[in-house]
Amino acid sequence: MARPVTNVAFEGLLLAAGYANSHAAFARQLNHTGRNEGAWRYDAASVYWWLRGRRPGEHVQAAMAETLARKLGRSVSVTELGFGAGDSIGMCVYPATVDEAIDTAEQIWTRLAKRLNQQDGGAFDSGKALEAALGWRYDLPDQEVSRNGRQQVTSTDVQSLYALADHFTDLDRRHGSGSPRTRAVMADFLVRQVAPMLHGTYTDAVGRDLMRAAATLSGQLAFMSYDAGEHAVAQHHVTLGLRLAKSADDRLYGAHLLANLATQAVFLGHSREAARLVEAAIDGAGRAPAAVLARLHATAATAYGQSGERRACQLALTRAERALDRTETDPGPRWVGYFSPAHLAGAALRCLGDLQLYEQALRHAPHALTLGSQNTRTLALHTALVAVTHARAGDTDAACNWGRKLAQHTVGIQSARVQQRVRELTTTLRPQQALPEVNEVLHTLAAMPAAS
Repeated sequence: MARPVTNVAFEGLLLAAGYANSHAAFARQLNHTGRNEGAWRYDAASVYWWLRGRRPGEHVQAAMAETLARKLGRSVSVTELGFGAGDSIGMCVYPATVDEAIDTAEQIWTRLAKRLNQQDGGAFDSGKALEAALGWRYDLPDQEVSRNGRQQVTSTDVQSLYALADHFTDLDRRHGSGSPRTRAVMADFLVRQVAPMLHGTYTDAVGRDLMRAAATLSGQLAFMSYDAGEHAVAQHHVTLGLRLAKSADDRLYGAHLLANLATQAVFLGHSREAARLVEAAIDGAGRAPAAVLARLHATAATAYGQSGERRACQLALTRAERALDRTETDPGPRWVGYFSPAHLAGAALRCLGDLQLYEQALRHAPHALTLGSQNTRTLALHTALVAVTHARAGDTDAACNWGRKLAQHTVGIQSARVQQRVRELTTTLRPQQALPEVNEVLHTLAAMPAAS
């Protein structure tokens, strides 16, 4: 069943210009008008989505106005098109085409760079997340992503983007993403450097690699936004990353991004939707390397643990453990190298604790804390999880001991997720605040600086 038209202004202009029943013809004329911007491939499906609320980039709107003006014999302003100012960055729509993905990237990166110091008021949309998963999994692959634009893009140019993504990933893991400064630098780089590259000239092979690099950067910005508590921004960027990964024909990185979306859903309490997302990721990954499968099944375990599905949770943990045992001979892509036995132990600690199997959960605590020095934030998260699990199990002394360690591990880290874990510990310990050691720990935790 077709969705109702929401942009009646645009529909009226198409009708007046004789394109009411010729959306494909309008798209062809638009592609011709925008030929200086690159090899646009808009079609009738693009027009369908524009009529139903999807907003194209500003340069595409300018070409639309020019196309309609020629047919109508009068000037047409961009404001007449009915797309509005586009102040919101909370619409997490999976782009239908490569061109729409490029336009969306430029649009949301520009808005984010302009308004990063403002609080994001949007919320996570589980329905849009599932739509994105379906689009990534079942849409046909892109046959061609080559482009003719204003700037020549080479393989060397693309490799520099991967190096920058590694740099931002390292900063994020060491210090967290609570401060907007690092994200501001990244958003500005995406607007000034990456967006023009996406609109540039490149072969299909270079274009695929460029899409993969852009997906990596968008995915990293998504995870940083999630860690900072900006959930709509995070979802929009991971959705964009999914579409770019699709264009790159990189199903493994797409599965990784979809698992990140599931992780965000678990954090926000959408456990059933998270399970669907990660199962779609596992299905889409196919015969993936062991390291990738270990990460995906660990994420599935956390979703099933939160939803109380004990058998599914334990089965996912078993599959993750078996996959992790094979990683030495089947390591997988470089980006999954972060996933270690400590990360799997942290997932087991989390999901078994959610199932109230506290004794089983705490068996994983020692391994969950054997992290490298670059994983400072994960160490804080796992330490908080150990403290919370002890508190929920009724071992107040151990919970207080780990609460003191938590205060030490959070120095220099700005992360909304860490702060949430601290609040969980505080809430769990508060009924025992008459005890001197609990009162002391609660005061210590209250004195910790909040993420900004």
